[in-house]
Amino acid sequence: MNPSTACATVLVDELARCGVREVVLCPGSRSAPLAYAVQAAERAGRLRLHVRIDERSAGFLALGLAKASGAPVAVMTTSGTAVANLHPAVLEAHHAGVPLVVVSADRPAELRGTGANQTTVQPGMFGAAVAWSADLPAPEHRAGQNGWWRSTIDRAVAAATGAAGPVHLNVAFRDPLVAEDEAGWPEPLEGRAGGRPWVQVDGGAGRGAGHAIAHVERTLVVLGDTGSAERARTAARWATDRGYPLLAEPFGALDARVEALPHGPLLLEAEGWLAAHVPERVVVIGRVTLARPVAALLRRPGMHVEVVSTVAAWPDPSHVAAIVHPWSAIQDGHPTDRAADRPADHRDGGDGAATPAGAALTGGVGSAWSHAWHDAGAALAAAVAAEGLTWPSGLAVAATVASALPDDALLVLGSSNPVRDLDLGLGVMSATGARDVEVLANRGLAGIDGVVSTAVGAALARPERAAYALLGDLTVVHDTNGLTIGPGEPRPDLTLVVVNDDGGGIFATLEYGAPERAVESERVFGTPTGTDLAALCAAHGVAHTTVTTTAALVAAVAARPRGMRVVEVRVDRAGHREAHARLRRVAFATLDVG
Repeated sequence: MNPSTACATVLVDELARCGVREVVLCPGSRSAPLAYAVQAAERAGRLRLHVRIDERSAGFLALGLAKASGAPVAVMTTSGTAVANLHPAVLEAHHAGVPLVVVSADRPAELRGTGANQTTVQPGMFGAAVAWSADLPAPEHRAGQNGWWRSTIDRAVAAATGAAGPVHLNVAFRDPLVAEDEAGWPEPLEGRAGGRPWVQVDGGAGRGAGHAIAHVERTLVVLGDTGSAERARTAARWATDRGYPLLAEPFGALDARVEALPHGPLLLEAEGWLAAHVPERVVVIGRVTLARPVAALLRRPGMHVEVVSTVAAWPDPSHVAAIVHPWSAIQDGHPTDRAADRPADHRDGGDGAATPAGAALTGGVGSAWSHAWHDAGAALAAAVAAEGLTWPSGLAVAATVASALPDDALLVLGSSNPVRDLDLGLGVMSATGARDVEVLANRGLAGIDGVVSTAVGAALARPERAAYALLGDLTVVHDTNGLTIGPGEPRPDLTLVVVNDDGGGIFATLEYGAPERAVESERVFGTPTGTDLAALCAAHGVAHTTVTTTAALVAAVAARPRGMRVVEVRVDRAGHREAHARLRRVAFATLDVG
């Protein structure tokens, strides 16, 4: 099977799984893979095909089918002016609220702008008239694309039905465009069992009311950025009320981590222990962006992943989610053990035995599996505490700042190392459970730019809170202008704790920082600047102090901010890699014994 045939077959199959029963097709060469796939689907009785020679008429035919039925209808064209001829129907669908799914075939990206025949820039052709759009690159003969293609169709149909309007999926195809007898494909191309779509959208993620999330005993909950402190607390309560072990990134509310497993990513690094205690299901709440071990768990073969999203464009970068729930599913719903509410392949306890109908609705609370996760977390926290965090290091600075914050603090986290050090280094949080610490971070794109200014804005917006930021030196240098505040402008009360490792410390913890790459990596990844932060602060009239001990840092953070000041902690960038490796060794020694 060639790549174009594989992609088109999967896209049409997923459209049918999503309930698309009418497809309008216009003839063309570049759209040939789609034509073959949709014809085969009609022959199998999965949909009805309508062929039209004029794309403008085809668009309005699809519009009429969708308008009268209320169901999404797909219209498929070849490349070039064929796509543009759909614009009148797309505009009508936009203003009338009709679920139209435009699937346009395209030439591969390398032909754009070269004068190639029937080639123009098709992505964005319909502008603001579409509720959602995506540009799928030309498929390749490799594994790892099936889930991506299928979840893209699911997003398109969900957007068309949820927003009641048109959407546009542009798909590039390379030659050959005709099905050929070839060797097998490098990964299974089947969809979910039972004819279900790859992603089931429960109640219109981020909008409508969802059903209560079915109880699956061996469920691990991963809490990411939900956009607010209260949402973080709600999510944490939902998990702990059901006895599900919780891994929580440090966003929203620090006290949401009180019931979370300490040093969460380290648990997942202990591969032997994880293999013996692997969850049957992972429920992801919010947007998860930090730890590679968490991403690896979600991609684990056979893992059932469900997502709870606050927005319609649900987070699922690995294309593994099987069900997407709206936020209301954890706000109001109570755990249920009704088998009918669960996916067909997840209606037992995971060991082949059906879960009894009368099982406790808070099933995880008393489960041995859940207790094993909590016992492992406690053992790991004790081991890390006994080992201690190396001072000075980013891990030790982050943990110290978290422990020293006052009860009403607002903490803005920088991207790169500081947020990850806090996530990895936080131990048992029960001692701080009564504190109301709000945590903010720019996790939309997770860049280092503008973070000083973001912290200033947050502090000015929330003057009732003691405002802090935990940043790296490159983040401060990148937004030096954030320290520039004119004499007549409102000035925040803000303490910025800066971990100064003179460069891009995060790269030391990644593959670029391996010892064998040290020489070549220092200039292009380490990027030392030699900036004198004290002089920089003096130039901007910002108070500055350097601390060299844990006690001094605790005292600096405990003092309520008055005006802007920078608290600098100098660390050795070369030590980041070993500090993280040391924690992993503790995890292996504690959990993977025997």
